[in-house]
Amino acid sequence: MTDQITLGEVTVTRITEYYGSAEMTPAELFPDSSEASWQDHRGWLAPDFWDPETGDCRTAVQTWLLRSGGRTILVDTGVGNHKERPYSPVWSHLDTGFLGRLAAAGVRPEDVDLVVNTHLHVDHVGWNTRLDGRSWVPTFPNATYLMPRRDFDFWNPANDHRPRLGRGNQNVFEDSVAPVHEAGLTQLWDGSHRIDANLRLDLAPGHTPGSSVLHLESGGERALFVGDLVHTALQIAEPETNSCFCEDPAAARVTRRNLLGQAAETGALVLPAHFGGHGAARVERDGTRFAIADWAGFSRSA
Repeated sequence: MTDQITLGEVTVTRITEYYGSAEMTPAELFPDSSEASWQDHRGWLAPDFWDPETGDCRTAVQTWLLRSGGRTILVDTGVGNHKERPYSPVWSHLDTGFLGRLAAAGVRPEDVDLVVNTHLHVDHVGWNTRLDGRSWVPTFPNATYLMPRRDFDFWNPANDHRPRLGRGNQNVFEDSVAPVHEAGLTQLWDGSHRIDANLRLDLAPGHTPGSSVLHLESGGERALFVGDLVHTALQIAEPETNSCFCEDPAAARVTRRNLLGQAAETGALVLPAHFGGHGAARVERDGTRFAIADWAGFSRSA
């Protein structure tokens, strides 16, 4: 399914790879949260973000397709097909129609000019590569892949880091990052990176060391593509709530609060990586926290 909005001179199309159960309960995925919080906000958490009947969180895995400055840009590339994920079984050996959905939006793999990986987790880099025989090759052969240098170094097995995610990212660097780098298609960046007159990447560390946010500013419109800074709408109402995958919990809370504050002050549309339903929201301050001013942008179905 595709869905499109226009922000200034940039078009944004949602390409959904998966929408459904995260196969984790709120207590598992968001250990900082309380059962009372989910019940208090049940009216807008269910059914898009939480299924009270099964007790599972619901999630979307999606790619943002941007057309800006004459270029075709993908923000995050989901899980990918045929990947061996022994410690993330929900993402193991998928066989989805993602490339068909991209084609329905008018984009062939060779048309993509730029791939932005907001960070290098399993569900953000999968379609960086595809299986060709027994080898992983870049899916988008004419693209430059922008990767945060800090994440590239952190997830490189040669550097022997011990992430909170444990083995959940096993094989990801080897099958979805290294083949692109070895093909000479990566551009590693740090701090801030200007893509064009409309788009800028900034580091937003906490979830991972190199987590980043893509800022869009065009024709008086603003948007923040926040990756996994926000997994669920509960984190807008309660920004101190982290997911279990945040490598630096304290930094993640600071970054989340700062960026939500920026969105509230500027009216920027917030587009997280995993929001199903409408997919995007405008936020406002609610005392020391935040609230959803309105859902914006996309049709409700994912």
